[in-house]
Amino acid sequence: MEESNGRLWSLRPGGLKSTLSGKSTPRGSPSFRRVGSGRTPRRGGISSQYFRNNRIVLWLLLITLWTYGGFYIQSRWAHGDNKEGMFGGNGTDEINELKPQNEKTEVMPKDRRDLIETDDYLDSKAVLSKNQSLSRISDAIMAKSGNANPSRKSVSLKKSRKRSRRGSRNKSRVKQKEVVEVQESEVDVQEVEIPMLNSTYGLIVGPFGSIEDGILEWTPEKRLGTCNRKGQFARLVWSRKFVLIFHELSMTGAPLAMMELATELLSCGATVSVVVLSKRGGLMPELARRKIKVLEDKLDLSFKTAMKADLIIAGSAVSASWIEKYREHTVLGASQIAWWIMENRREYFDRAKLALNHVKRLIFLSELQSKQWLAWCEEEKIKLKSPPELIPLSVNDELAFVAGISCSLNTPAFSTEKMLEKRQLLRSSVRKEMGLTDDDMLVVSLSSINPGKGQFLLLESAHMVVEQRMAVNSSTIKGSVKRGRNYHARTLLQEGLKIGESSSELFHSEGYSAKFRSRENTLPTHYATTLYGDYSLRKLLANGETKQKQRLKILIGSVGSKSNKVTYVKTLLEFLSHHTNLSKSVLWTPATTRVASLYAAADVYVMNAQGLGETFGRVTVEAMAFGLPVLGTDSGGTKEIVEHNVTGLLHPLGRPGAQVLAKDIQYLLENPSARKQMGTEGRKKVEKMYLKKHLFKKFGEVLYSCMRIK
Repeated sequence: MEESNGRLWSLRPGGLKSTLSGKSTPRGSPSFRRVGSGRTPRRGGISSQYFRNNRIVLWLLLITLWTYGGFYIQSRWAHGDNKEGMFGGNGTDEINELKPQNEKTEVMPKDRRDLIETDDYLDSKAVLSKNQSLSRISDAIMAKSGNANPSRKSVSLKKSRKRSRRGSRNKSRVKQKEVVEVQESEVDVQEVEIPMLNSTYGLIVGPFGSIEDGILEWTPEKRLGTCNRKGQFARLVWSRKFVLIFHELSMTGAPLAMMELATELLSCGATVSVVVLSKRGGLMPELARRKIKVLEDKLDLSFKTAMKADLIIAGSAVSASWIEKYREHTVLGASQIAWWIMENRREYFDRAKLALNHVKRLIFLSELQSKQWLAWCEEEKIKLKSPPELIPLSVNDELAFVAGISCSLNTPAFSTEKMLEKRQLLRSSVRKEMGLTDDDMLVVSLSSINPGKGQFLLLESAHMVVEQRMAVNSSTIKGSVKRGRNYHARTLLQEGLKIGESSSELFHSEGYSAKFRSRENTLPTHYATTLYGDYSLRKLLANGETKQKQRLKILIGSVGSKSNKVTYVKTLLEFLSHHTNLSKSVLWTPATTRVASLYAAADVYVMNAQGLGETFGRVTVEAMAFGLPVLGTDSGGTKEIVEHNVTGLLHPLGRPGAQVLAKDIQYLLENPSARKQMGTEGRKKVEKMYLKKHLFKKFGEVLYSCMRIK
């Protein structure tokens, strides 16, 4: 009984409590033990008991994890990593909902928009058919149950069906509107192109890429060039991100300069993304060959990529539209943009003036261009953030290699001496393909064909030279006068009379008298008669019979370029159709990036830019690298590059300039030694100032001042 009473006592609540807590026995008794104590020691680490006793630590840990998760999701969303819809939606709907209706865009290829619209239409149609079938089934069930009225559910389904139908219609209308707006903004208004046929132009030669590859032993990898890893530019751009803005993809100065900049950045270990505002032109295959990444979208995707870049480099004044949109899109504004402006006309300034004072740095090509733009800024009361920089263009390694100038492409097997031999072989092969002989002097102009480049004035000058040759070959002065009775000869004669009677600025002003009077004895026949009389003409004809041995050939380039003006090209062709003697001396060549063979085959280069002149003249320094004398206008960047009577000959703008240009062509035609001497001096100037190493040394200094150096 006592035993049972002891057991009952031990099962009482008080007994159980005293047994577990140990409070029923004295502290020093043998049966005393604390809760959690035992013979085995406790394990190390933080147990759940720690967080139960320290709730503040637990809450802080939960808040930290929650904050980190929120920032992670937000960053993934902001950087466009919602490609698979991991955050809901299709990755662009939520962004578009936050924008006004006229700014909604879709980050998808243009060629798939119609397909996606069709899929949306089919999906909405499937939903409608499903709702319709469900409503019929519900009506049938209610009819069987004896209720003749339609159910509320069926009524709601019908209403939802109408709403979904209206929504799908509105959505399709909005998408159609977006597609139309995008197409209108992206499709450039292009003129009807002239067929590239010999029957149209007369004689089209080139391109000669296959001949170059065979003689120079080119490979695509070799033509890309290499980066000077030890240079300051390479150390500066290594592992950095750049976004380059191309205004178009034509084979003209600005796109070609930006393409070579992207190539050099990639070669030096940088990450480059290209935004193309207009895909007009033929540079896309060349960009793919150079492995330059082109972004498909020029709005949201380009903005997100640009925000993660260390620097944005815009390559034309036409990029102002993208800069304005980017400035509105991001809180950074345009503070990380370096703007390399390569135009020098007022219409380009008017297009870009609203963004000039927002960018980090303005970059120009020449001193005259910089002064002109600063004068316009002062006129419009625009205050720039910092003084502009000057970075002139240069000759790339590919052309320098063919020209025989030391560059990064040279190896022991392809030394400069070896390349000079190959260049001479290339010259002979290309001239043979053109049908030229050693008695022909080839004058080349490779600019885009438009009034600003002055090809029509060049043809007029060539016409004067051809007519003079016919006069020299004639037996009497009378025959020469008869040949000069066509329209253009009479025009030139009237110009000469005006010059002789009024003592015009061309030959009698202080600026041009000393500059152009040194070769007065070689003036063309049509205005030599007026200025100097019959005696000078007889002397000219007598000297011409002994001096003139070579024939004049003119090569006009960039046929088929997207930058050409079709109406202007038709004017040139019409002019040639009325002068058959001149048309036999004119050749044409398509627009191409493989111009080394054309420079190698040429004897003289003409830069006849009108208006304010050429901004810089990339082709000018390229021709000088190949040892060609340059006949250029006395304005713009050409005036800074060409030294008169040293590396070439300068002539004024307009119709008076055409007359002086004819005189300069005739002078070089009769003096091969003068051509050679001027070409040698021009080559020396290029080696001193206009190689790739000079360009990127200056570019490195500008990038260092623009980028955030870590």
